[in-house]
This record gives sequence, structure tokens and C-alpha cells, in this order.
Amino acid sequence: MSEQEKGRYDGLIVSELKHEPEMSPEFRAVYEKFARRILWIDGNVVPGAFQMNTSWYNRVPEKDPVFAEHAHPSAEIIGFFGSDPEEPNDLRGEIVVELGGEPHTITRSSMIFVPPNLPHAIRILRVDAPIFHFSVVTDGTYNGGAYG
Repeated sequence: MSEQEKGRYDGLIVSELKHEPEMSPEFRAVYEKFARRILWIDGNVVPGAFQMNTSWYNRVPEKDPVFAEHAHPSAEIIGFFGSDPEEPNDLRGEIVVELGGEPHTITRSSMIFVPPNLPHAIRILRVDAPIFHFSVVTDGTYNGGAYG
């Protein structure tokens, strides 16, 4: 199929950033200094989709914690991956994920399951090489207040 032909399922493929969460102007200014959003998908971008976003974390943010304690009514999976293809499990950084107030230090590529309504927060302490980040919330839109 050529680029000019349109397929029935073209709308299910997201290859450019079409939507981002609502962020306060202050948080957006902080975010743009340490991270770069790659893609975002949710029910606003593709009707019926659950929410997932992807970003590169490139440096330690000025704000700590960068994502203050918040909770979602649905489950979430959070991922952090190192960018060295020779040592993909080495995060080349240090992130503290607080789950229910309990801190967990992450220095290896990791996925974290966050049950519904569990308060959680993220602190980025060290970034020696870009860290790929994603999160998936099983609702059709993001609802959690982390971007305040």
C-alpha cells in the first residue's frame, strides 16, 4: 500500500506526538529541561485505546520529586530502561520509586506494577546516559495529577 492510499486501520497507528497530559506551565518548563516526550496514546488519540506514554529522561530534573505522590483509579505499569545496547539492564542512572510511601531504588532496567489507588511518586536522582521511560494506565485517559 502506498503512502497515498489509506487503509482501514491507519488510525490505529500512532507515529507522531498528537497529545500530551495537561501540565501546569511551571511543570512543563521543568519537564522540557530533563525529558523529551516521544509518543502518547489514549482514547483521545485513538478511540478505545488505553493510555500509554513514552519519553527519554536525559538529566536530573530541578524539581524533586519530579512526579509528586499521586494515585490512579486504575492499575499502572511504569518502565525505565537503560540505553546501552551492550548492557541493556544497566540503567546508567538512579531513580527512587515510592510505593505507598515505601522507597525503592532502581538502578537496573525495570518495570513496576502499581495497583489501583496505590499512592506512588518518582524521584530521578542520577542520569548518566539517556533513560527510556514508559507508563501504561489501563484507563482510556490519564487521571492522576502527577503533572502539577
